[in-house]
Amino acid sequence: MLIEIDEGSGFCFGVTTAIRKAEEELAKNESLYCLGDIVHNGREVERLKKMGLITVDHADLDTLHDTKMLLRAHGEPPITYEKAKYHNISLIDATCPVVLNLQKRIKKAYEEGGQIVIYGKNGHAEVVGLVGQTEGTAIVIENLEDAKKLDFKHDIQLFSQTTKSLEGFREIVSYIEQNMQEGARFSYFDTICRRVANRIPNIRNFAVQHDVILFVCGRKSSNGKVLYNECLSMNPHTYMIDDPSDIDFTWFDGVESVGICGATSTPKWLMEDCKRKIENEKA
Repeated sequence: MLIEIDEGSGFCFGVTTAIRKAEEELAKNESLYCLGDIVHNGREVERLKKMGLITVDHADLDTLHDTKMLLRAHGEPPITYEKAKYHNISLIDATCPVVLNLQKRIKKAYEEGGQIVIYGKNGHAEVVGLVGQTEGTAIVIENLEDAKKLDFKHDIQLFSQTTKSLEGFREIVSYIEQNMQEGARFSYFDTICRRVANRIPNIRNFAVQHDVILFVCGRKSSNGKVLYNECLSMNPHTYMIDDPSDIDFTWFDGVESVGICGATSTPKWLMEDCKRKIENEKA
């Protein structure tokens, strides 16, 4: 049976950089705080925990003092930096450059005035950081139905979370353009990361090349849910698993090829572990 790992799957640039910075710091010190899960993958978080990475949440910012902390790729709102400075917390800022640029654009647009709208997932770490650039005033829309509730009598400036669907963004842009009222201006900024967006056509193509697809993904990953559904739409024999222990070997009865892929938060070593488990079982 052929077992192939998708070369295009695995950590995106931002996640890779954040993990490298954490590993470099832990090579010099026994421990390091990280604000939130460094990546939405439990197995990778556990690996780094064993190295000394301590995950904390925003409530802990009021109790930590005179220490060092890593900010993950998702980015943070201004209040996080203010609290860190107040409590003398030295920051290792691993915010993805694409996210950082988006934060700056949203802040500038907010200062210029107008209705700021962000196409993204409410409560997602990146979106929290983006809304923070507007002092909490930005409107977050998750889909076309949310877009229909906007006030089209006032100017709208539309941005997108970096990992959202291009198709969904374009659908929302089209709807807003058609419904803006006379005298109100609409401007939109395609801020979707192409390294992530391009994974959709690639993973669709990968999914149809195999009889069965194992999609390896942490349960918290928004990007993972999107990519998994893309795989499933192309191949009904697609199964989401968190780690090798989730594999059901009855899935492979009479199967000639298995494809293993994952999200931007899925480590390559975890996909390789899944491949090895199948090979050992079939040996």
